[in-house]
Amino acid sequence: MVADKILIKAIRLEPLTFEEGLFIYEQVPTNELMLVANECRQLQVPGNRVGWIIDRNVNITNVCISGCKFCNFHCKINEEAQYITSIDEYCEKTAELLKAGGRQLLMQGGMHPKLGLDFYTNLFSELKRRYPVLKLHTLGPPEIVFLSKKERKSYREVLEILVDSGMDSLPGAGAEILSDRVRKSISPGKCNTQEWLDVMREAHKMNLVTSATMMFGHIETKKERIEHLVFLRQVQNEKPEGAHGFVTFVPWPFMDEGTTLQKQGIRNTSTANDYLRLIAISRIMLNNVINIQASWLTVGATTGQLCLHGGANDFGSIMMEENVVSAAGARYKMNASGIQQAIQDSGFVPRYRNQAYETEDLPLTVREAP
Repeated sequence: MVADKILIKAIRLEPLTFEEGLFIYEQVPTNELMLVANECRQLQVPGNRVGWIIDRNVNITNVCISGCKFCNFHCKINEEAQYITSIDEYCEKTAELLKAGGRQLLMQGGMHPKLGLDFYTNLFSELKRRYPVLKLHTLGPPEIVFLSKKERKSYREVLEILVDSGMDSLPGAGAEILSDRVRKSISPGKCNTQEWLDVMREAHKMNLVTSATMMFGHIETKKERIEHLVFLRQVQNEKPEGAHGFVTFVPWPFMDEGTTLQKQGIRNTSTANDYLRLIAISRIMLNNVINIQASWLTVGATTGQLCLHGGANDFGSIMMEENVVSAAGARYKMNASGIQQAIQDSGFVPRYRNQAYETEDLPLTVREAP
């Protein structure tokens, strides 16, 4: 293969084959990958604006049967640390979110064996009743598959019931690496690759806003990373014309501190250079996904800023609350002023947006902050 020919094809926003993607990912220098990815970004998202949002990640419960070896947060149903977030706690957290100018709750939690569809519909309906302006970015394909089996309903039926009760968008949670070899090892209780992708196919048919993710840097191979991107691109190709589909792709490195994987001798192998390369190849391979988000929460502001010159056009959320990756070693934090300053220091203009990546007015509380 000739790298230059493949890169020219990429700049034309033509879909690369798996073999072409793997070849340039393994062979092309980082600076060249970043330059090509930046050209692709400018074709897909012209200009110098970079998105960001204020939201809060509230864990519905810490009880989970998935057995993920990278998660320190989950516990078993009979452990003393187990909890289910109460409505009063949601109200307290939501009040803080609204005061800070945010309107979105990222609501995720474990696959609790005793919580069925009625629990979630009652929760979402009550939150919407109390806070009509609130946007619920909630659950993920693993939970949808779990509820589908528990309730003996199709993915479509589960999604429709959840949307009717208040779900606004579906996160791309639980993707990890879309390889059954990897999934059976690191998250044995979660849905398999086909199930994850099929949930997203149904969500796209409903025109539900969705995102896609990747957690890398553990036991996966480079081939499996590229396969992951090809799977996402295929599902995006299948979405109905005009449907939101995957509005963004967000990769982040495995956080290893205190995890079962670390105890088994598997460490986070990702460096800043690895992350820059993954952001770049994601932009190049995902020629039909408009937004690529840099995960400053896990790689830090400096690496995140570099990503903005190598394919990324979004800086994510200030994340008022985050428990899962923080429990495994993520220590980075930023407030609304900090995230805007980081974007500006990189030579870009901050663009406040919602989960559908539509531009919104900057919240008054943020505009008035000193």
